[in-house]
Amino acid sequence: MPQANPAQSATQWDAEGHLEVLTFNLGEETFALEATLVREILDLLPETRVPGAAPLLGSVVNFRGKIIPIADLRLAFAMPAAEATLDSRIVVIETETEGETFQIGIRTDKVHEVATLSRDASEEPPAVGMRWRRDFVRELVRRDDGVVVLPDLAAIFRSLTGGADAAAGPSSTLH
Repeated sequence: MPQANPAQSATQWDAEGHLEVLTFNLGEETFALEATLVREILDLLPETRVPGAAPLLGSVVNFRGKIIPIADLRLAFAMPAAEATLDSRIVVIETETEGETFQIGIRTDKVHEVATLSRDASEEPPAVGMRWRRDFVRELVRRDDGVVVLPDLAAIFRSLTGGADAAAGPSSTLH
């Protein structure tokens, strides 16, 4: 299957064409992250704004004595801001950017479940008709209850470090 962007991250389907993911909502949209990336799911913690940081990673939290950046994927997907609710959570993931492994928290509106997605139900984002940046979406996966978006976190975070308008990249907020 040809990739829309050669630098796009490849989805790591298993030998049977399945992928275990944690599903969550941002607004009315359902997103998923590979379960292997998820380290913990937290209630919201007090956030500290970081002056001059890129808005996508504009705050940090103290997580078990370690300062980790909080990503607001709503900004990457041009979604309206929303107030936190009782269902809001932070999903702590471990990822790699430019050869450096780090933890980052992703603010969600509601965490659902660990689910198994099927490669047979997946497809690349369409070239037209998407309201989001196509390079920020690895794949869309059909399920009985709608479509699940697999975001390309590497592309989203790369946009911070690779763009001239980026104020700060993920690694600069960790040191």
